[in-house]
Amino acid sequence: MKKLKIDKAFTLLESGPVVLVTTYDGRKNNVMTISWTMVLDFKPKFAITTGEWNYSFAALRKTKECVISIPTVDMLDKIVGIGTCSGVDTDKFEKFKLTAVKGKEVKAPLIKECLANIECKVVDIVKRHNIIVLEAVAAYFDTSRKEKRTVHAIGDGTFIVDGRKLNRKKLMASKIPKGL
Repeated sequence: MKKLKIDKAFTLLESGPVVLVTTYDGRKNNVMTISWTMVLDFKPKFAITTGEWNYSFAALRKTKECVISIPTVDMLDKIVGIGTCSGVDTDKFEKFKLTAVKGKEVKAPLIKECLANIECKVVDIVKRHNIIVLEAVAAYFDTSRKEKRTVHAIGDGTFIVDGRKLNRKKLMASKIPKGL
């Protein structure tokens, strides 16, 4: 094996899929790209990593709600574009031609162009590690969308696209919660 520089170790675990997180601060909608996400349990609890450096963080902290929107590979250039500009001086919904859809449980918008959207409430902010713990309150999946492949960030400007889905449900039946 070839030794890897320790400061690149995170690229081996960088999860995905890359998501778009929308917020509403009481005046305007915003969206940011997040590649650091984590499922916390079979219950609908998730974590994202963000902090003061992101314009959306103030809205997350103030309103304690957001939407996790899951884009697909055909949106990759928009995903990157959203992540490389700021909501301070950019209306990202307008610039990237995204359609804001009113949520049922939170004021942050869903993104129509995304494969899935999860309305969330903030349940904890772990300042030391910039971790926002979220609880899902509603979820939507666009079954009519042809493209369903998501993208996963490596952390170095490259991405991996989902491939084949392999089914091992029978082998894992004892570990999967009923109904999944």
